[in-house]
Amino acid sequence: MVTARLVPVPGAPALVIEPTSGSGRRTLVVSDVHLGIGSTPERPSGPFEGSGRALSEELVRIARASRVDSIVVAGDAKHPIVGTPRALRPVVFDFFARPLEEGFATELVLGNHDVGIVPHLPREVTVHPATGVVRDGVGIFHGHRWPSDGVLRATRLVAGHLHPGYRLAPTATDPEGKRRCWVRVEVAERRPPPHRARRRAEPAAREIVILPAFNPIAGTEALNRERPARGRTFLYSRFLALGSARAYLLDGTDLGPLVTSPPGARSTRARSRAPKAR
Repeated sequence: MVTARLVPVPGAPALVIEPTSGSGRRTLVVSDVHLGIGSTPERPSGPFEGSGRALSEELVRIARASRVDSIVVAGDAKHPIVGTPRALRPVVFDFFARPLEEGFATELVLGNHDVGIVPHLPREVTVHPATGVVRDGVGIFHGHRWPSDGVLRATRLVAGHLHPGYRLAPTATDPEGKRRCWVRVEVAERRPPPHRARRRAEPAAREIVILPAFNPIAGTEALNRERPARGRTFLYSRFLALGSARAYLLDGTDLGPLVTSPPGARSTRARSRAPKAR
């Protein structure tokens, strides 16, 4: 069985799955591209820094520098949740066509924003369901749907969806003081529950990484505020709370541990506000 380690790309919201043996391919993983966010009829791709052209060129640059063989987008390639507006369709096609032109095998794990995207992708793009895919022993899923049993059995997990961020002191050039960040969870070895107590497969991973959003204007969830909006995803209670979670800036700065609630510790009121995952 091929195993791999997870290597964040310094200064970029991208991760390399690096096989530890001679076989296997180096794979670049990004999430939450949100093509079309901030778009207008005159500018269907959105502001320049979040445009399809800028993002595809950045993706290719990172892939080249990281010497990878393939690229996996871990969900939310586009921003409109339902359907793909006509003006956005060539933006989506061109974004995925660019790495294919450079020879990178390109894959998409469907996210909650990716309804209706498949007909507008290049035929060469491999599409995986929202329940995820396993690459070299690493389970990759978006984070809005419970992953498949095969993904849950992986020793390492990678997800997106959360748009993790960290609120720092505001400055004149950054009045919000909110930065994209990584979340890494180290899980201690634990004894599985008795078979009769299992309702569904549980994560077996010893390491879990939540990716920052690839699109710089896609917004972030400040995880260090007093009451982060945890209700929109089960990633908090079912994954982050499994072990010791820490946050890191894109440049690798260790921001310290994150306070996460153990499974079942959230209040009834909080559960009642939580939208169901699509």
